[in-house]
Amino acid sequence: MTKTPAKIGARLTELEIKASFAEDMLDKLDQIIIRQQDQIDRLTREVQWLNQQTPPDAATAPRNLRDDLPPHY
Repeated sequence: MTKTPAKIGARLTELEIKASFAEDMLDKLDQIIIRQQDQIDRLTREVQWLNQQTPPDAATAPRNLRDDLPPHY
C-alpha cells in the first residue's frame, strides 16, 4: 500500500495544524504560569509586609486585618 503524494501532503498539513495548536496551548499555559508566579510573589511580599507590621503582642490582641493592608488596598 503506497501513499500518494497528495495523501502525504494532506497528512503533513494535518500534523502541522495540530503542532501549531499545541504550540499555542503551550504559550497560553506559559502565560498562565507567569501570571500565577507573579501573584504568588506579590502575595509573598504582602505577607512579609504584614509580618513586619505586626507588633510582638499581636497574637493576644483581636485585630481587623483590613487595617494592616498596604495603602494600595
